[in-house]
Amino acid sequence: MRKASSLFSTVALLTVLAAAPTPSRAETNFGQVAMHVAYMLQNHHLSHQEFDETVSKKLLEAYLNFLDYSHIYFTQEDVDKFRSDYSGTLDKHIHTRNISPALDIYYRYEERVKERVAFAKKALETKKFTFDSSRVIDVKREKAPWPKDVAAADALWVDLIEGDLLAERLSDRAREDAQKRKAEEKAKEKAAKPEGDKSAAAEAAPPKTEKVEEAPKTAKGEPVKKAAPAKGKDEPEETPEQRVLKRYERLLEQLAENEQEDIVNYFLSCLAGSYDPHTEYMSQQETDNFKITMQHSLVGIGALLSSKDNLAEIQGIVVGGPADKQGELKIGDRILAVGQGDGTGSNSDWVDIKYMKLQKIVEMIRGKDGTVVRLKVNPAGSEDPSNTHTISIVRGEVELKEKLANAELIQTPPVDGKSSKLGWINLSAFYADMEEGTVSCTADVQRLLKRLMAEKIEGLVVDLRGNGGGSLEEAIKLTGLFVPKGPVVQAKDWRDNVTWRDCENERAVYEGPLVVLTDKASASASEIFAAALQDYRRAVVIGEKSTFGKGTVQTILPVERYMPFFSDKSRAGALKVTIQKFYRIAGGSTQLKGVIPDVQLPSLRDVMEIGEDSLPNALPYDTIPARTFTYATKTPLPLNEIRSRVETRIAANPEFQYVVEDTTRLKERIDRNTISLNEKERQKELDETRARSETRKTERKARVEDLAKTAKAGFDQYRLTLDNVDKPDLVKESNFTKEQATGMRVAESEDDEDGVGDLKQFPYGMDPAKLETLHVLRDLIQLSGRPAQTANTSDARKANGS
Repeated sequence: MRKASSLFSTVALLTVLAAAPTPSRAETNFGQVAMHVAYMLQNHHLSHQEFDETVSKKLLEAYLNFLDYSHIYFTQEDVDKFRSDYSGTLDKHIHTRNISPALDIYYRYEERVKERVAFAKKALETKKFTFDSSRVIDVKREKAPWPKDVAAADALWVDLIEGDLLAERLSDRAREDAQKRKAEEKAKEKAAKPEGDKSAAAEAAPPKTEKVEEAPKTAKGEPVKKAAPAKGKDEPEETPEQRVLKRYERLLEQLAENEQEDIVNYFLSCLAGSYDPHTEYMSQQETDNFKITMQHSLVGIGALLSSKDNLAEIQGIVVGGPADKQGELKIGDRILAVGQGDGTGSNSDWVDIKYMKLQKIVEMIRGKDGTVVRLKVNPAGSEDPSNTHTISIVRGEVELKEKLANAELIQTPPVDGKSSKLGWINLSAFYADMEEGTVSCTADVQRLLKRLMAEKIEGLVVDLRGNGGGSLEEAIKLTGLFVPKGPVVQAKDWRDNVTWRDCENERAVYEGPLVVLTDKASASASEIFAAALQDYRRAVVIGEKSTFGKGTVQTILPVERYMPFFSDKSRAGALKVTIQKFYRIAGGSTQLKGVIPDVQLPSLRDVMEIGEDSLPNALPYDTIPARTFTYATKTPLPLNEIRSRVETRIAANPEFQYVVEDTTRLKERIDRNTISLNEKERQKELDETRARSETRKTERKARVEDLAKTAKAGFDQYRLTLDNVDKPDLVKESNFTKEQATGMRVAESEDDEDGVGDLKQFPYGMDPAKLETLHVLRDLIQLSGRPAQTANTSDARKANGS
């Protein structure tokens, strides 16, 4: 369910990075909020379903499963009692502003968690686990029965604890083996290298001792420190038993922080989800965060926090944000307390944030543009917790660049003596400022697109992998960059009234060969865009088995708008409610089925429970009459020939064959849904997996080396962002840092100190899906026989900002 992760989340973007003034805790009547949410659902949801006995039963089951998703805390006796007391009657309670059932169930859940943690602690102290039995445990338990009673729960938890301990033991062993292999490899490299010899890579890179001088600097010119290691050199590692117990105890700490507002939030989220998976109740903080997600900017200090050892630790700092400009806050600093204002008079108090949830720390650091927040921090690297200092930061606007549109210009190696210039646009969300209209992903994409056209690209890929959607308006406008004026999407409301939306451009900005790349996570607005271009015969859609299948329209309704004038509304939150269903211009819905690609690539996710059809209460698929529209091409796209070429390449590509093999194994594991508690069996499975991984690693290395010997040229890649799109010189991808890409400075990973990721193991340094997509685009260019489209002189000047 949607908010399961929010219950125990340990990482939050400083949406501390904050959005708006945070009101002090008000005495909001949450029973009144619940009643109005119920009436809003009845009156505004697409189904117009009364909140009656039927919905009441669904709500109870949803709430029980939300709190205890794996069915390990409640007993069947508890569940039977809840069903006896509340099944079919929650609607009556809520209509009379009574939220006591939500609290009663939650407090019983809290009680059961405490009992289970106490049982786990005793078992870890007194029971000897041998890991040599033939027992198994279920991997996923959401469909398993609850334990019958406390005795059955005890028996279940003995297995669960043994499973956790075994996982920790195997993890320790794997880490030790990895460290040993790494040390052996370094020793071999050192022995094989003559004294004074330097590889070409070493000559091209500065010595390690000079690295600090090249590291990112704060506004005061100080080098950024790495995060301190979790353990001191002389401090012993925690045992598996200690780590498992700490995990359980942390759960108790998080539960203790929940207030009535949090509990009501969970309960109303389950009520909203009883209507369909995308109808959501959002607390006031979630409402603020939603605006931040859509606008990609906020007001705050510009930092990334995570919860570590019961404190908030700085994991990243937004380049150019208030914290970065102030210069004192460092990556790895641990926040101990938060204060407001200049620290004098009524602003002199500190609030200790140890054991506090990140969500509440976030709220404390939020505030108005230009106001001051004080942080009491324990510096990164300090082993003395009493070593603290105070940092005062003036809140300001922070731009979140990581999810903004960006592009690549890719020069391919020659084929039959001819190289191609291809464009690649990455769009991870259909973002927009829905209030002031100053932020538009379409406007950003258009800037990037015109620069690519000025560089005379022959074809273009729009990459929508992982794009969960966003603004419907932006999906329509973005479609208008590639097709002339015409219908883009249809919608039907609860009265069966059908409406449609057109893109308004008289002529497309780009008319050349086009490929749209999707995956199972491409949803909503992504599906509208991909479906429209597919229906117009404008683009070849390539991707996994299907897109997500979210074909519904939501609107945001502030709950306060429906509450009485004199009531306290400051914490009322908002309802994101489904009001329409989407339909393609060809008549079919994107609901449930998603967009089926023209060209399918092998993917592990094809056998996973991912997508609309795996969600509870999903609305059905249906069709409506097609709109009248004109195809972008007189003849169909050469899909059969493209598919034939793709099938040949996939069959000859070991990377895709690995995926096919792994998919078969994954499907078998999913169907089995059990894991052994026998250490020897588990170790054997892990050894087989590692051996397979090592074999593939060796094979990949050999392929990359063979390619280096035979290929005369590789792909030349250049990165375009909204920061450099107007600059005359292109920036090579190899010279483009992660900091430039994300706008965030983060601690270096010990496993990846040189910044080199897994992509270097693949031919040309590209993931297989990306490389195959470029092959498809080249096929399309060749088969369509269309010349490269360039931006005209006036367009080029506009793209360059002149």
